[in-house]
Amino acid sequence: MTRFHAAEAMLGMQPVVQLEDVAGGRRVRIARLGAALLNFEANEGGAWHDYADGYRDDAEIAAHSGSRFAIMVPFAGRIADARYTFDGEVQDLQPGVVGAARASRHGFVRGTTFELAALGADERQAQVTLTTTAIRPQPGYPHAIDLAVTLTLDAAGLTLEAVMRNVGDSVAPCFFGWHPYFRLADATVDGWELTVPAETLVRTGADLIALPGEAAYVALDDAPALDFREPRVIDDRIIDQGYTDLEPDADGRIRTHLRDPASGRALRVWQEHGLMHAFTSDTISRDVRRAIALEPMECMANAFNRPECADAIRLEPGTERRYRCGVEIVAA
Repeated sequence: MTRFHAAEAMLGMQPVVQLEDVAGGRRVRIARLGAALLNFEANEGGAWHDYADGYRDDAEIAAHSGSRFAIMVPFAGRIADARYTFDGEVQDLQPGVVGAARASRHGFVRGTTFELAALGADERQAQVTLTTTAIRPQPGYPHAIDLAVTLTLDAAGLTLEAVMRNVGDSVAPCFFGWHPYFRLADATVDGWELTVPAETLVRTGADLIALPGEAAYVALDDAPALDFREPRVIDDRIIDQGYTDLEPDADGRIRTHLRDPASGRALRVWQEHGLMHAFTSDTISRDVRRAIALEPMECMANAFNRPECADAIRLEPGTERRYRCGVEIVAA
């Protein structure tokens, strides 16, 4: 019997993909709409616990409220006033829209049904590759990006690899982000311990846009209330912050740790570079503060408007860039 399985299925009206590690007692489910992870379950002593707080049914998948496990391309987070300047040209992502209705966030693919490009399993892993050509010239973004997202379940955990390829004839601004929510117990996040191996906090204004220039960067020595360099209980803190200058472990992976002292459950979100954005889900539409978003991002939010990010987001015609991150469940 093969250790790993991979299969297509349906959740109501929505097509999904299931990956399973039979021997390891792990299984995941991914919606093709948005390539959003729905579940990451582990068998713990005969009972299944879902570490992912994803969409619960086909209606939530279609609404994609809260951007649960959203794939964020060609930008992650917000773009200030839905406007940016790239290579000297001013771009407006919402022409004709005025006032509070101007809001552009989390890229263009949350409402896109991805194609199933590959699905398979063997003794080492179960893997799916989902692709889309939905990122094409549109108001404020005159570029063409092909996106492939590969999710791999193996004995170490879940790995996500995104490949962004510029198939247009112009240099494009483009970067990757992931918006996962995690739940360790049927409780609020207040009692959980968080560790973010960062040296610097990204300071934002009331609009959650980073302050201009160097004012955006604050050493965590000067922001003790949001300093999680050592394991620390979240308590009643409201967190919606980017963390940068991340310190890697010896294997080169940067790991953000989350642990519930009451149950002993714990996980690690890893990335190879970029920023970590932590959000205690205080403003979502259901289950406020009952999950935490730990978001690996290639660049900071509003990077299209940050001169210091110009080189990192620049994708030349005919070239591609990859971003890898993942989740490791720590046995209780």
